[in-house]
Amino acid sequence: MAGSSPLLSLSSSPSLFPRVVSELRAAGCVFAEDEARLILSTARTADEAGDMVARRAAGLPLEHVVGWAGFCGLRIAVDAGVFVPRRRTELLVGQAAALALALPSPRAVVVDLCCGSGAVGAALATVLGDVELHAADIDPAAVRCARRNIGAGGAVHEGDLYEPLPRELRGRIDVLVANAPYVPTDAIALLPGEARDHEARVALDGGSDGLDVQRRVAAAAAGWLAPGGHLLVETSERQAALTAGTFEAAGLSAQVVGCDDLDATVVVGTAPARPAPA
Repeated sequence: MAGSSPLLSLSSSPSLFPRVVSELRAAGCVFAEDEARLILSTARTADEAGDMVARRAAGLPLEHVVGWAGFCGLRIAVDAGVFVPRRRTELLVGQAAALALALPSPRAVVVDLCCGSGAVGAALATVLGDVELHAADIDPAAVRCARRNIGAGGAVHEGDLYEPLPRELRGRIDVLVANAPYVPTDAIALLPGEARDHEARVALDGGSDGLDVQRRVAAAAAGWLAPGGHLLVETSERQAALTAGTFEAAGLSAQVVGCDDLDATVVVGTAPARPAPA
């Protein structure tokens, strides 16, 4: 695929599109036509398009090939090795945004733990507008992505869970979201190759029952949440009761929210409200 055709001609080329579709289909891509359109609309030259097709045919996630993923109407930059935001996580964003918008204070304090690419934080900043947003992740590659995606809309910190957060956030967080890894260790091998082989293990592995990181998040949440503040985590329907139990053991009330359309489950925990003055 030689040449330096401009962007628009790649998508409209009468010969290039069917050739790309054929190569992707031969590699086992079920949605070959959609993927071909995406690759050809992203590539700047025919040579770049050819390289993208080769990497996709080799099994790389499409989002890593084109360098971005669509999420909540945003284009989220996703570098190689970084966890690709899933559409089901839009439920987490919707629930967190609704709770933040219902607050009496005009400027919510929101923290996105295990932020990965920063997709959840970026989406919340877009919905909420004026927000004090912090995000954190232990993976340096994810942190670099998150800083690009969140930009001036918030601060992104590198470190393990709460460890890198500014101390002045303790007792002030209104909405704490944590899309922590929840795949049991023994189930990692059963994941699709795109995730298993091309996303950081730390973003997938939740320990023997999948709840190791969630337990750590929940156990320390009360010290960081404002009175009446909320902790939200994504989990599976099968694990939801166990996740809710970890919230309750940490002193939070717990509610399970599901969405069949997104095949998504979120557990919402709420800290005790400040007692009314006598």
